Amino acid sequence: MQTSAPPAPDLFATLDHRRYLADWFAWKKSVNPRFSHRLFARLSGVKSPSLLLLVMQGKRNLTDTTLPGVCRAMGLDAEEEEFFSALVDLDAASAPDERSRVFLRISAMRRFQAARRIEGEAFRYLSVWYLPAIREMASCGGFRADAAWIAAQLRPRVTVSEAAEALDTLCALGMLRPGPDGGLVAGDVTLATPHEVAGLAVHNFHKGMLARAVEAIDAFRPTERHFGAVTVAVPESLVPRLKKEIAAFQEHLLDVCDGAGAPGERVMQINLQMFPLSGLVARGASA
Repeated sequence: MQTSAPPAPDLFATLDHRRYLADWFAWKKSVNPRFSHRLFARLSGVKSPSLLLLVMQGKRNLTDTTLPGVCRAMGLDAEEEEFFSALVDLDAASAPDERSRVFLRISAMRRFQAARRIEGEAFRYLSVWYLPAIREMASCGGFRADAAWIAAQLRPRVTVSEAAEALDTLCALGMLRPGPDGGLVAGDVTLATPHEVAGLAVHNFHKGMLARAVEAIDAFRPTERHFGAVTVAVPESLVPRLKKEIAAFQEHLLDVCDGAGAPGERVMQINLQMFPLSGLVARGASA
């Protein structure tokens, strides 16, 4: 009895173009055992028969010259080629801001949204400062699931369309859910951010909130905000303990807020930072 050929791997289910190439080549070999790296090179119009293997191993990168031929050899349609090219750009991007721009481009693609929309929305939740703020607003008394009202409440203000899009994202993630009175209330879910960009999402979150902190120095009265800082020399071996002390203090602050015994009235951002202001200056240490 003849068995049907296995399906090709789903390009839109991955964010790693090298892994996809390996999966695609393994699938191609299962369909046609005579398929080889040399044949792939001939189909893609590249001179080196080992290019595909080296790219899969991370030893070579695809370029503007080789990328079109590789896409052609894999038989990608226009949308698949655009997505695969974006994955190559994501791998090549070194600066966090550039990686963010590429991933937001990826997550906006129709077939990625069909396959992994929630993961894309989770990335957006951490990358856009007012999404966590709106989710916390929903736990306050008097919250209104109205984009115009939300836009006017946020500091700094956002546009009504941005607030409306944020409501859609939060509902899709389950961060907001229907309440007993027909409105929306805060939900309690765990976010699933693609591991390839999880660190980048956290980077974006902290960068966005630090920008809000800079604005808050002039935007709010001293009675509405608090800024404190110390500059101190420490042995390098003390840094791990300091990080643990900061984490413990954060947990304590959450316990204080959770045990307040009164409904929330205002959303506050509490930042605790520790970062070097110098290289290692001890005698004999390298910078």
